Amino acid sequence: MISLRHIVLRRGSKVLLDGASASINPGEKIGLVGRNGAGKTSVFALLAGLLQEDGGQLNLPSHWQLAQVSQDMPETDQSASDFVVAGDQRLMQARADLQEAQDDADGERIAQAFVRLHDAGDSDAKARAQALILGLGFGVAELEQPVNSFSGGWRMRLQLARALMCPSDLLLLDEPTNHLDLDALVWLESWLQRYNGTLIVISHDREFLDAVTRSTLHIEQGLLFRYAGNYSQFESQRAEKMALQAAAYARQQDRIAHLQKFIDRFKAKATKAKQAQSRVKALERMDKIAPLLAEADFNFSFRVPASLPNPMLSLQDVSVGYPDADQVKRIIVQNIRQSVLSGQRIGILGANGQGKSTLVKTIAGTLAPRGGRVIEGKGLRFGYFAQQELDVLRLEDSPLQHMTRLAREGAEPGAPQAREQELRNFLGQFNFSGDMVMQAVGSMSGGEKARLVLAMLVWQRPNLLVLDEPTNHLDLATRQALSLALNEFEGSLMLVSHDRALLRTVCDEFWLVAAGALRVFDGDLEDYQRYLLEEARRQREQARKPGESASGAGDRRKQAKQALQQQQAALRPLRKELQQVEERLAAAQAEQQELERELSGTTVPQDLASIGKKLKSLQQEIEGLEERWLELGQAIEQV
Repeated sequence: MISLRHIVLRRGSKVLLDGASASINPGEKIGLVGRNGAGKTSVFALLAGLLQEDGGQLNLPSHWQLAQVSQDMPETDQSASDFVVAGDQRLMQARADLQEAQDDADGERIAQAFVRLHDAGDSDAKARAQALILGLGFGVAELEQPVNSFSGGWRMRLQLARALMCPSDLLLLDEPTNHLDLDALVWLESWLQRYNGTLIVISHDREFLDAVTRSTLHIEQGLLFRYAGNYSQFESQRAEKMALQAAAYARQQDRIAHLQKFIDRFKAKATKAKQAQSRVKALERMDKIAPLLAEADFNFSFRVPASLPNPMLSLQDVSVGYPDADQVKRIIVQNIRQSVLSGQRIGILGANGQGKSTLVKTIAGTLAPRGGRVIEGKGLRFGYFAQQELDVLRLEDSPLQHMTRLAREGAEPGAPQAREQELRNFLGQFNFSGDMVMQAVGSMSGGEKARLVLAMLVWQRPNLLVLDEPTNHLDLATRQALSLALNEFEGSLMLVSHDRALLRTVCDEFWLVAAGALRVFDGDLEDYQRYLLEEARRQREQARKPGESASGAGDRRKQAKQALQQQQAALRPLRKELQQVEERLAAAQAEQQELERELSGTTVPQDLASIGKKLKSLQQEIEGLEERWLELGQAIEQV
């Protein structure tokens, strides 16, 4: 097992861990959580041997193989497949041993090397690597492309695939979802759930943590606290612990005040001196409970829109895409016919590369449509959060300079300019206080930059929010604040995100971008995740069968689509009835409680008899509803 005993860990003058202890058993899946700057990444560096503890003792089994994602941007002409295969260190060593034995013409060593190659899975190594690459969102045609031909985000996906390729006893993943879309994220969850080694993961995606972890280590005030369960269970347990600590602290403060009052009253009186001295010793011996130091909450809200046009905008036969280098139009999604109505809350789904970001850029007006018309409602006011939010920030300017410029550009003609103190107060709502308002944006963290972009959005008082991956640099607390603010927003919303908790919380409907078209997705996020897993399976089969005809692949896609549609059709009436049963059950139970209160307060015989009959009838109905609820749940599971 991994054992940390009274660990002290410093980075510069800052003490990250101060006497922290924890144990991690083989095969456990652990979420490592804590506020930004608490030391999560430093703990990973300690486990990987890149940092030395300043005190205490770390015990890590010496025979364990460690795997983690390299943060170096790979620069190589190797194909994607070969680059990932090279992540299997045991296989690479066996291949090197074979080459050396062949160079020396040593028959016995050659035979031994072939045995090691077989044990390392040399025969199917490329197939395993390609399954990882496809699962992380690459296309079949990209398997043999050189690594240097991919953008930075895609190269980091290859680094992740390379880490997964390595047989390991301990896998360390630091924000593995940062460069992943929802399709790749769903696949990664499925892979990690099957992983047999010890997993420790840092992530700001609560649904990802809930899906893959079974225990949680929380770094707080320089110590490590262990909680049984995933992130949601950790939150519940910690809230209970905080409540208990707050109550215990309050009781102890009352006790201290009582002792101190006695000491102050009687320490000067000879007749009471001994008793006063005993109280002083009792106070000194008391094991002081620390005051509750909860992490600072961050909350904000969008201002009420000045107007709510309906429809907000209309897309009439719109095609979206980019011009190629020779200015030829490259269409990604075409013939879009949709309207965004007042109050709609739309989540935009689709596999990577299908055109989600291109669509929202066109809607927000940063890209011109390649065909058709985007008709805006009168008084439409966009609030656009670009996936690369740095595009709207000037790194040499401060938050106050950004807000001053925004206030000046957005002011109505003749309206008074916003005062500096007003802008400072506004920035303070987004945790920019004191000297931070004058700090250069380029020196800020990704999360601070994202908060500044959110502040600029709120200031503009939009009635249509178009958000493209707004949570990429946000920690869990800020994601929660964004979710609450979006739920209270009175305008319309279009959201592209791989954060399922955010999609699930704020979106009422979904649009799917796939195969060059946009359509309303008839289902929820669970249906979409099944759709993604089926697509990933189809791609893996296609990669294993390079000789298969296009028509055969098309038939299988058609069959998969039909199967999904049949499943959704079967689930729809069951879910509808389940919702009706739950609503009636809640109403019946409330009515039962009301009758029971009436029964306890009446002594009139005829009323007692009437209420008793109603209660009996209600109890029978409730029992029937509960039985039907169980039957429907089982039926949904079977489908």
